Amino acid sequence: MSERAGSLGQAVARVALVVFWCLSHLPLPVLAAIGHALGRLAHLLLAARRRVVLTNLRLCFPEKSAEWRARLARAHFAALGQGLFDIMVAWWASPARLSRLVSFRGREHYDQALAQGNVILLVPHFAAIEIGCVLSLERPMANVYRRLPNPVFEAAFRRGIGRFGATMITQQEGVRPVLKALREGRVLYYLPDQDFGERSSVFAPFFGVPTITLHAVGRLARSVTARVVPCYVWQKPHGRGYEIAFGPPLEGFPSGDVLADATATNRAIEDGVREHPEQYFWVHKRFKTRPPGMPSVY
Repeated sequence: MSERAGSLGQAVARVALVVFWCLSHLPLPVLAAIGHALGRLAHLLLAARRRVVLTNLRLCFPEKSAEWRARLARAHFAALGQGLFDIMVAWWASPARLSRLVSFRGREHYDQALAQGNVILLVPHFAAIEIGCVLSLERPMANVYRRLPNPVFEAAFRRGIGRFGATMITQQEGVRPVLKALREGRVLYYLPDQDFGERSSVFAPFFGVPTITLHAVGRLARSVTARVVPCYVWQKPHGRGYEIAFGPPLEGFPSGDVLADATATNRAIEDGVREHPEQYFWVHKRFKTRPPGMPSVY
């Protein structure tokens, strides 16, 4: 039965990819409008995920009113709806179209870091995060990602994000291929806000909440003397394109103090969230792993 279910799931995935590929050719304002409508519908129907979003917002923005958090939650689902179509654009848009859709801010921080040596881009989970693949058009990159359970989507993801020459590395492969890619001069596109359990993380404050935080970025930066540059990928309003914003490299990083380095990466994430809070991935159970003795918030 499980084998049959797996085959059915792969067949459905193939059909979905054909539909997505067709939709990806629509103008971005049309895709954004459709995505926002789907997101608003998801906000109404997905009560459990809506509660996760509101819980995260309450923990991170306790000073805000319940009405403010409710408005932000609605805007967040709209951004997530568009984010589904952003994936399609990232996977299938031509290099020329991607380049037209993306503008840069703070580009001097990235360029200066590249001129000085190895670079790790610290890329938080915003709705349009897949669009960052456009950076592979300029320079060889390496992407570390969590393997997808559906092999059809897994193959499509690797092909779509890696089509401009990026090296695709699964988390299961460990640190060696990541170090190899950095030593070859590839820029590491690193997603720091993931929960891999306490073995590879520490509890560091994120908006004042003790949060399980990966400490690998500090070890990697120290191993290859890399500069860590915050990188935020955002949707522009009404499907007008995307903005990739770079911040200054983290100062005094790595410090040798695991907790201090994890706190610095979380602070960089906070900076991006404050600018576009509706686009951060609040639907994820960011605080699922709690410090010993602290109750679940979900």
